[in-house]
Amino acid sequence: MITIRQTRPEEISKLMPVFEQAKRIMRKSGNMKQWTGGYPNEELVRRDIENGHSYVCLDDAQEIIGTFSFIPGKDPTYARICEGAWIDDVQPYATIHRLASTEASHGVAAACLDWCYRQIPNLRADTHRDNSILQHILTKHGFTYCGIIYLMNGDERLAFQKCNMPKEQHTNV
Repeated sequence: MITIRQTRPEEISKLMPVFEQAKRIMRKSGNMKQWTGGYPNEELVRRDIENGHSYVCLDDAQEIIGTFSFIPGKDPTYARICEGAWIDDVQPYATIHRLASTEASHGVAAACLDWCYRQIPNLRADTHRDNSILQHILTKHGFTYCGIIYLMNGDERLAFQKCNMPKEQHTNV
């Protein structure tokens, strides 16, 4: 069983290898362009921890097998969506960023997504066009593709949302 809790500052050194393993998973699946140039770096992870947004996923032995950022409130990169629309652009939402797991772990993404939805049942996430693994996982867990957003540096990302709005009310489905 996977348990989730906030990351402690002294765990940064344990998270960085998890991100490296996640990058290897991406590269093996053909996603060569996401998380390059030292991203995510220790400074960003430290800021997530200081802001109370960083979480770890622990296995039965209490070893860190995954991590993610869960950020309630408006995300500036989600203010404008192209070629689509958010399912619910009114209710408060939270964003999931930097989801990573070790190469040997299983079920981290499912545990993360389920945990996040229990906190705030209006979630947004984005990923690189080449990240077919995360696109599949998001769709499998009830997220709907909503359109394209652009990061602060101009990079394109595919945007997804899961909320408790009935399917018949989704404007972009």
